[in-house]
Amino acid sequence: MVASEIRALFAVASRPEIVSLAGGSPFVSALPLDAVGDMVGSLIASRGHDALQYCAAVGDPTLREQICEVMALEGITAHPDEVVVTVGSQQALDLVTRIFVDPGDVVLAEAPSYVGALGAFAAYQADVVHIAMDESGLIPEALAAAIGRLTAEGRRIKFLYTVPTYHNPAGVTMAESRRLEVLRVCERAGLLVVEDNPYGLLGFDGDPMRPLRARTRDGVVYLGSFSKTIAAGLRVGWAVAPPGVRDKLVLAAESAVLCPASFAQLTVREYLSTQPWREQIKAFRELYRARRDAMLAALAATMPAGCDWTRPAGGFFVWLRLPEGIDSKAMLPRAVSARVAYVPGTGFFADGSGGGHARLSYSLPHPDQITEGVRRLAGVIDAELALREEFGPVQRRGD
Repeated sequence: MVASEIRALFAVASRPEIVSLAGGSPFVSALPLDAVGDMVGSLIASRGHDALQYCAAVGDPTLREQICEVMALEGITAHPDEVVVTVGSQQALDLVTRIFVDPGDVVLAEAPSYVGALGAFAAYQADVVHIAMDESGLIPEALAAAIGRLTAEGRRIKFLYTVPTYHNPAGVTMAESRRLEVLRVCERAGLLVVEDNPYGLLGFDGDPMRPLRARTRDGVVYLGSFSKTIAAGLRVGWAVAPPGVRDKLVLAAESAVLCPASFAQLTVREYLSTQPWREQIKAFRELYRARRDAMLAALAATMPAGCDWTRPAGGFFVWLRLPEGIDSKAMLPRAVSARVAYVPGTGFFADGSGGGHARLSYSLPHPDQITEGVRRLAGVIDAELALREEFGPVQRRGD
């Protein structure tokens, strides 16, 4: 077990003089906090005896029904009995890994992949094999080739972990044409798919994309969360799984936390029952779209030649490729000295590679702060390039 690249940054990134483009924190100030406060007060006054008591490990039954309604917005049909409420989707990911993985088993994951998932896999001594992505997400041919190679080597593959929609950290989305093909590849191999979808309702254009779970009820464990669409501090997530897996998830949850927090569950339940949550999600989408646009504009205006980046259609993140020879982890102390923070790409690869990339988050800072933060970061990269005479003069985009 090792420290997360992101958690290690929190103490530095929280300093007021630092523009943090690091952690992917939701902008909870956009919530109607007065109304939410009144709602919580009424909840305690009327149902405090339930909200402050133990509950079943599977989660509150009414909340599980509401979770099915939320997933229906993305085309998922599920029964409340298939849903297990967890302490954020991170706990669901940990429980799935605990159930399936023995030391030395292989987990397939995109390259790059979510740092929290890599930490969970490492804690259970899984061997992570990364599968290549491009601007259209996971490449099915690369997935099939990896499965074939590992099977020929006698390796035991337990599941594919994927964030197909508004990927963390890469900011890309798996193309519609690839989604069924990825499912077919895994079905032919008898391989479970673990689909992590915390950002699915936070797209910037059109209707939500249909998740993998919306295309099949079998062979997919779906992970969801209210951390991005309501508030991260409530720590309420869920897993949707086939019956056999669902039963094991409940047993694993009982041994891990006994039960998820009743107070947090009933707060989410009350919010979904009494607040205009669909309109709030639309407000979040517009807010994050404006921040995404500010970041993309600032990158285009200030980044030196040799940089490139993804252009997310939703979610929280841009994946920045640095000029040849610059290491994002080695550069980070100089960036902090210049009062800007980001997450080095090394945190998103099981083998510590990825030094040529950095993850930038636009979810929390104001657009003006984003513009200033990117300007500072571009200055740091310029200084790094100036130390490498072989790169020659730095040419800015648009010059």
